[in-house]
Amino acid sequence: MILLTSAAASSCPLRLPPDVNFTRLVPSHLCYRRRNRNPHIQLWRRRQSCCKASSEGDNENCENDHPKVQDNGNAENTTPHESAVEPALDKDMQEPLKVNTGSPLPGIKPLGETVRIPRNILEVLRDQIFGFDTYFVTGQQPYEGGVIFKGNLRGDPSISYCKLNKRLQDRFGDQYKLFLLFSPEDNKPVAIVVPKESVQPEPSSVPEWLAASVFGLATVFTILLRNSPALQLNFPSSFGNLKLLLDGLPGALVTALILVGHEAGHYYAARNAGVELGVPYFVPSWQIGSFGGITRITSIPQKRQDLLEVAAAGPLAGASLSLLILLLGLLLPPAEGQGILVNATAFHDSLLVGVLAKAIFGESLKEGASLSVNPMVLWAWSGLLINAINSIPYGELDGGRISLALWGRKVWSRINGLSVALLGFSAFFSDVALYWVVLAIFLQRGPIAPQAEEISPPDKGHVAAGVAVLFLAALVCFPFPFPFT
Repeated sequence: MILLTSAAASSCPLRLPPDVNFTRLVPSHLCYRRRNRNPHIQLWRRRQSCCKASSEGDNENCENDHPKVQDNGNAENTTPHESAVEPALDKDMQEPLKVNTGSPLPGIKPLGETVRIPRNILEVLRDQIFGFDTYFVTGQQPYEGGVIFKGNLRGDPSISYCKLNKRLQDRFGDQYKLFLLFSPEDNKPVAIVVPKESVQPEPSSVPEWLAASVFGLATVFTILLRNSPALQLNFPSSFGNLKLLLDGLPGALVTALILVGHEAGHYYAARNAGVELGVPYFVPSWQIGSFGGITRITSIPQKRQDLLEVAAAGPLAGASLSLLILLLGLLLPPAEGQGILVNATAFHDSLLVGVLAKAIFGESLKEGASLSVNPMVLWAWSGLLINAINSIPYGELDGGRISLALWGRKVWSRINGLSVALLGFSAFFSDVALYWVVLAIFLQRGPIAPQAEEISPPDKGHVAAGVAVLFLAALVCFPFPFPFT
């Protein structure tokens, strides 16, 4: 005989024959509070899940522990779900409970009328899908169209999720979606099961390609305008002077190349991670040509590492291309009549550009001096800035998704507040920062929709890539504090 004394079953010891498969242990119905009959000893059992062992030759449960319930003078044996001891549970399954400290599924809004999970399906989920080897259920709570299962996570989260998801699909196909997340209430792992249709992306009233085309045309105009210095001083004349507008074509092509490289990095990583992306919306800007693209994630990433891979790939690709063009511009002298006169003070605006410029120009770069630089320097600088502001750890920006994937949702929410404060402070000194903080708050504040399994952290390689993106953004945005001597 084997005595099962796990923490989950300490109040309901169960003796098992040697031929019972331990992996088939599943949580059974709720045990009831019971007082010891000895008047000298007051022992109370907490209401918690009992143990049920299932095997081909034996099936034992805790039904003998359930008391007989008196109802209107008639006593009868009832199951736990039918007894008068649990009216609150039945009532809760009819009316969703409110989660005051935050939604377990942020960013996901059920469509239309809420679809409820039937009671018999809930019993199958609790008794057959979850188990001792994956997630031991100790309680459940209704949540919109689904249910939150609270309990103890067993083993590696990613392996446990794969087992649970396979059992769910084998039993119900694609009818339900499983999430394994940290609870916003106590930051402990919870399992959430909802009908699949309740987490489908909300259809847009305007076709994506149409809205994206309008934004794209506006962005083409602003990057042409940004790279035409003669038109920047007299903006209204740009509408009637096509020749001057086309003078900015070389710089506009470089900016467009960086933007396309950024988005291509996202789509390449998304394809490798099995994540679906929507059509990118390029945001026009008269200061730097464009603020980059807004790309929606239209499917549910499997884990935080997938989200990190997709989010970091865009800035890494765009910043790498910008950095290469910047080095070429600093190293190659401008052609005759093509140089742009830049005062040394301008290189104080970026720590990264200031360090590279000082390393290459040497003593030629000193306070008060003006240098004739290759136009590629300014084109690449704009590209670096576009990638850097998209890497700010806020909301659904690339940097916000990276910070959530690196450190989890709780830390991400705190970083959001710090980023907003820094952006608001910088808005007093820069019109670019003012414009961007307004757009970010209204368009990209989040929340970020959950991944299917948010418990497992990314591996070291992905962590290094994510930290590199955030560090590079800081180098671009922070000023060069030392004098050029």
